[in-house]
Amino acid sequence: MAPMSGPSHSNYVLRTVEERGIRLIRLWFCDVLGQMKSVAISPVELETVFEEGLQFDGSAIDGFSRVHESDVLARPDPSSFGVLRSGRDGGPATGAMFCDIETLEGEPFAGDPRAVLRRVTGEVRQAGYSFMCAPEVEFFYFASGDPRRVPEPLDEASYFDLTITDVASDLRRRTIGRLEAMAIPVEYSFH
Repeated sequence: MAPMSGPSHSNYVLRTVEERGIRLIRLWFCDVLGQMKSVAISPVELETVFEEGLQFDGSAIDGFSRVHESDVLARPDPSSFGVLRSGRDGGPATGAMFCDIETLEGEPFAGDPRAVLRRVTGEVRQAGYSFMCAPEVEFFYFASGDPRRVPEPLDEASYFDLTITDVASDLRRRTIGRLEAMAIPVEYSFH
């Protein structure tokens, strides 16, 4: 089974990795419980992994495979490629992509949440319906402190308060900038 996107996407990723000096590419997938998993490869391995997938022991992942049928393939979806910012040491940026999980025969793995979603949305479409969803991410900023104590909010503002001078306002602006740099649109922001 071919990757979700064509050679032009793969070529774009390979070119970007080289041009940006990316030294590590994280391949992401979820287990059946929704827990994000990750394996990192070097740029030298990337083209081969695009072509052949990355074989790993699925029996080590909750809900994936039994020991006697354990090996599966992680096949990166180049259309999901993003560049994560450099680490705290200012070193090279890291690339990341979501993967489709396949059997060794190249078929979608039944325990891959992406494959399940793709199959179910196809069934919904065949039944004449449209499937639409969107995430709503909410988060809070807490002051640094003793990790053994209950976290304290960074500010005292309430829901939808106008806050232009507090620390959290600047953090929200910077967070939006980072999300948009990764091509994640932000519809709006509020306290």
